[in-house]
Amino acid sequence: MTGAQLPARERAAWQTIDSGQLLLIATAGLFVVVAVTQVAAVGLRQPNIAVIFGVLIALGELFRMVMPGNREVAPIASAGAIGYALLVGIGPEGAPPGAPLGVVPAVHSPLQVVAVTAAGMLVGSLPHVAVGRTPRLDAMARRLFTVSVVALCFRPVITLGLAWQLVLAVMGLVVIVSCFTDVVIAALIRAEAVRARLGIALRDEFAAKMALCAATGATAMLIAVATTAMGEAALLIFTVPILVTQFAFRRYAGIRATYLQTVRALSRVTEVGGYVETGHSRRVSRLSVAMGRELGMSEEELLELEYAALMHDIGQLSLGDPIPGGATVLASPAEQRRIAELGAEVIKQTGVLDRVAHIVQLSSHPYRTGREATPGPSTAPGAGERPVAPPLAGRIIKVANAYDDLVGDSADRDRGAAVLERLRLDSAAEYDPTVVEALSRVVDRRHY
Repeated sequence: MTGAQLPARERAAWQTIDSGQLLLIATAGLFVVVAVTQVAAVGLRQPNIAVIFGVLIALGELFRMVMPGNREVAPIASAGAIGYALLVGIGPEGAPPGAPLGVVPAVHSPLQVVAVTAAGMLVGSLPHVAVGRTPRLDAMARRLFTVSVVALCFRPVITLGLAWQLVLAVMGLVVIVSCFTDVVIAALIRAEAVRARLGIALRDEFAAKMALCAATGATAMLIAVATTAMGEAALLIFTVPILVTQFAFRRYAGIRATYLQTVRALSRVTEVGGYVETGHSRRVSRLSVAMGRELGMSEEELLELEYAALMHDIGQLSLGDPIPGGATVLASPAEQRRIAELGAEVIKQTGVLDRVAHIVQLSSHPYRTGREATPGPSTAPGAGERPVAPPLAGRIIKVANAYDDLVGDSADRDRGAAVLERLRLDSAAEYDPTVVEALSRVVDRRHY
């Protein structure tokens, strides 16, 4: 690699981090610098308990996982760090006379919580770095920022000498705030990264993370209360619930990943058999997902759209004579519908993708002219009929497929503009004009 090539590579890597992520990373980094400086100046308070929680955080970072939507989470590390921030005491043994709650008080500061958390995260990430798995700095920064919020909100409260019931109430409130903080920050970053609407990103993040966040927060409270009442030994015992939760979520993420890998493998059958051009299904899928985001589809809808876009041409396997270039846009409407219906039948055989099959089946329908019979008392021509409304996902796939059939992997912008103009002219009946305009915006910025 030449010296001229290296800076370009480095710029390309940094371009994957948007301004919101950089701001979050910088803020978390500032917290860490201030915390480490303060701890170095005054010393580590109650080092034994700090080391125990630091080890738990490191183990949690070591066993972090990736959830659907490419969300990196470390529930054990988060529970340990938040539990340390919520810690009121470290057991009754050795408690001075008249001590609040009858336990040895936990006297570490909010900044010590940040320093211990950062150290644990760093140590837990080293094995990942050693095997070439670069840590997600934005995800680590978000976890550290959330812990910092908990520590800064809760640590001063325990100096007020509140009753145990009020302390528990404040704990619960702070945990709820931390969950909302984490979800909102994640949504802000995701909205900018994938160009999704903030409201849609918030809804997706709540749906994807609130269950795990609730389990993490509840375990953190359990760890804090148990350690306060029983001492360090309780830490290991009450970490078990989050271990079980992580195992369940890991299995769920694994199943989702297996589905997608299977669909991608199945979508390549048409390419290997020479029915469509190489990369056609993948390009239609990327275009479709980008258009779906542009039109405000939720993450669950986008996943179904991706599945359907990858398999939209699988019905071509039934053709005796392949369509030249696999361009179904050039086939007759009846042939397009037959291919879509045969593909839908194949997908239905999975037993778990019926909604995807429905999208594929209707993806060949024109935007306005499809009709289906409905019960009605009249026998007049056209009575008891209503227009078929293909689902938004089907309309998106129809437009994306037509565009890729006519453009392929060409990077010629003039050719792409000409195809878009053709789709606009046909959009009165064949293509949804709103979807065509979404395609135009996606193609214009080439962000898919």
